[in-house]
Amino acid sequence: MKQRHVVPAPKGGWNIEKAHARRISAHEETKSEAIERAREICKKEKAELFIHNKDGQISQRNSYGNDPFPPKG
Repeated sequence: MKQRHVVPAPKGGWNIEKAHARRISAHEETKSEAIERAREICKKEKAELFIHNKDGQISQRNSYGNDPFPPKG
């Protein structure tokens, strides 16, 4: 499944990164702007979104497509 990550940028702001890519997909000044843009990308791609805190830990995870129905577990 495709994945996008919202992560803190080394020089400030927030990056949107595709898993295992060498370049960032986008850069935003605030975390909320980055999350909003990443959601738009994930909805178009039917991808999974991982939102990280400043320390790198994943704080939220959302899936935009390809969800199993009924859910497992």
